[in-house]
Parts: sequence; C-alpha cells; structure tokens
Amino acid sequence: METADDRALRDILLERIAARGSMTFADYMAACLYEPGLGYYTSPGRKVGAEGDFYTSSNVHRVFGRLIAREIVSMWHALGAPADFQIVEAGAASGRLSADIMDAVAQLEPALYGTVTCRLIEAEPSLAEIQRTMLKDHLPRLAWSTPEELAEGALQITGCLVTNELVDALPVHLVEMTADGLREVMVTAEGDEFREQLAPLSTGEIATYLQRLGVTLTVGQRAEIRLAADRWLRGVARSLQRGFVLTIDYGYQAGELYGPMRQNGTLLCYYRHQVEENPYIRVGQQDITSHVDFTSLVKCGEEAGLTALWYGEQYRFLMAAGMMEELLALEARPVSEEERLKDRLALKKLMLPDGGMGDTFKVLVQGKGVERPELLCLGDWTARFQGV
Repeated sequence: METADDRALRDILLERIAARGSMTFADYMAACLYEPGLGYYTSPGRKVGAEGDFYTSSNVHRVFGRLIAREIVSMWHALGAPADFQIVEAGAASGRLSADIMDAVAQLEPALYGTVTCRLIEAEPSLAEIQRTMLKDHLPRLAWSTPEELAEGALQITGCLVTNELVDALPVHLVEMTADGLREVMVTAEGDEFREQLAPLSTGEIATYLQRLGVTLTVGQRAEIRLAADRWLRGVARSLQRGFVLTIDYGYQAGELYGPMRQNGTLLCYYRHQVEENPYIRVGQQDITSHVDFTSLVKCGEEAGLTALWYGEQYRFLMAAGMMEELLALEARPVSEEERLKDRLALKKLMLPDGGMGDTFKVLVQGKGVERPELLCLGDWTARFQGV
C-alpha cells in the first residue's frame, strides 16, 4: 500500500480529539476534504484526470459539456431568453466542464453567449488561475463566487446551476443499527491512530432524515446520512431566483441506497485511481465519497421551493440532449481512423450501462419559477431518433 505524508492534518485532528473528545465522522470527513490549505479539495494539486485520483464525465470527452450546453440553451428559452442569464458551476475544479459548455453555447446560441455570465465556484482558491487559463477565450463572460456565498443564499441567480460530482463529496454522518437502536459512528484516537466508536446520535436530524424517507436499517447495517447536502441545497434554492438546478452524480433513490443489500453502506476512498475502503489513512491526501441520496435531494428541494422536473440515468439524459447528432458530427470530421476510434471509445464510456458511467451516474433537474418548461430531457428522444 502506497503511503502519503499526512502528518500535518493528522496532528491537527488528533489535537482536536484530545481537546474536545471524539468527533462525528461528518466533522472528520469535512476536515479531510476541506481543511484550509490541507484538505483534499483545498490543497494544491490535480485531483481529476490521469494525473489525479479519479475521472469525471467531463474528463472523458468534450461532448459531455456540449450536451449539457444544449440543455442549458433550452433552459434559457424556457425562461424567456433573459439578458441576465447565468451558468453557474459549483465545484468547478479546473474549469474543464465550464469551458466545454461555453465553447458550445458560443456556437449553438450566439444570442445567449452575448449576454451570459459563467460563474465558477470552487473551494480551492489556487484553481482560479487554472480556470482563467482554461476559459481564456471567454474571460469577459466570467465571474467567481465562493462556496460560502452559494451555501448562504447570498447570490442572485437567474439561469442554471450545474454540479458534476459535487454532492457525493459533501460530508456524511455514519450510522449503524444495533440491537439497542440506531447509533452514530464517532471518530476517536488511540495514540496517533484513529479509531471508531458507537455513540448516541449527535443530532436528532439524523433520525428525522431516515423517518422522512421511510427507511429502517437492519441490525448490523451501516449507512451514510448527508445532512450537509440538504443544507447546501437549501442555500442553492435561496440563491436561485428563477431557473434550474442540474445535479449529476452517482447515487440512488432512497429505497435502493438504504436497502438491506447494502450492509456496509457506500463509503469509499480514491487515491491515484485505486479504491480504498479505509478513510483513516492518507488523511487529506485521498478522496472520501459516498453515493448520493437523490430522494432526499428531491424532498429537500420541494421544501425549499424547487420542483423536480426530471430524474434518470446519465445515458438517457445525454441521448435526449442530442448525443446522436453529436456522434454523427464527430463521425463526419476529416480525422484519422485512430482519432475516430478514440472518440467512439470515449463516448461509449459516457453512455455504457450495466455498471458503467451511463447508468451509475444519475441526473436530477429541478426548477424554480418555471411552469411546464420545454426541456430536451422531457422530450421523447426514442421517437426522435427512430430513423438514425
């Protein structure tokens, strides 16, 4: 097993435990991912792509961003083509996805491009310069905001907020059902090593969360409760004046996510494209993630004023957005057969069901201040492409 120098953050967390006692896993995970300057997402270095720890769909092929742009154009029309339309990407990382979206908007809908603002939100401050370079062709159209401004509802957004693999990285509480009832996994220490212990729930919100979903865990079953996602979405709903929230991530509806077949939950870590089950090593050096509960996002969104418009597998969303047109356009390019094969394999990876990105990733579209919008994802794409 490859090791990493995690002493700085490890010492900080050990000192906190020594001073305050055990901490919730949510607090531990938040520090591992977002501790200023030391967390996985708040420290310099590539996290995504061949040089990082994992791939996202936006790294697979630029067509992913183009298809999202197609849907965003339909959203702009659904809102009546407002001049203050914003495309907001939360968790923008290097800006690769936003760059692909803006390139496509400039080509597909020049009228929108002429007035649009592309707002990037990212926890790692040093990535702003990388984003400027990535989106250098669109600098007059760019703006930046902090995650705190979005979460606090401080922004005024008309348009579309996009996240691609952001919600899965928000902190989770860990719980385990015992013969004596639901208990929370707390993080304590033994020497300079972290240990787990079961304790009463740190907040009544955890039990309320499961009750709202109608979920009862079996004895011995562990699960992740992402209270932070609900808080985050409430902030998004306050910032969104009118428009859409487009969430792309891996996850399930609650009945499947918390079913008895998932005795150990879905918590995993990623380090240099290797899966790791132990979150207490490489502190701040590896990604910690778990699958998204889309049922809770829908319910929380409804309570915050967001209407669920569409939910389904990524491949269905991409097909509805125009995957066949994009594929035909790629095939028509005067490129080498090697380049053509590379495109085909990349698009296959985006679309492949049965455990691939195509159905592992889900898409949730929520709206605010819109009635019966004519979005691409709401159309009958199977009929549209019968003759292709």
